[in-house]
Amino acid sequence: MKLSEMREKTVEELKSAIIDWKKELLDHRMKLATAGLENTALVSKTKRLIAQAKTVINEKAAAAAEVKNA
Repeated sequence: MKLSEMREKTVEELKSAIIDWKKELLDHRMKLATAGLENTALVSKTKRLIAQAKTVINEKAAAAAEVKNA
């Protein structure tokens, strides 16, 4: 998922996506430990997706707080 697509989603959708990506990350790590993961870049890509989604959530929270204080 691209960052622009993440910004279009709601906070709840992003939170559910983070949960799914964390499950995928666990699966990738297990496969990596048992030498079953061919594409090792999937671990870092999944971690990056989680971090980007968390950043977008924080941006939306900051924007909502800004509107609330204005």
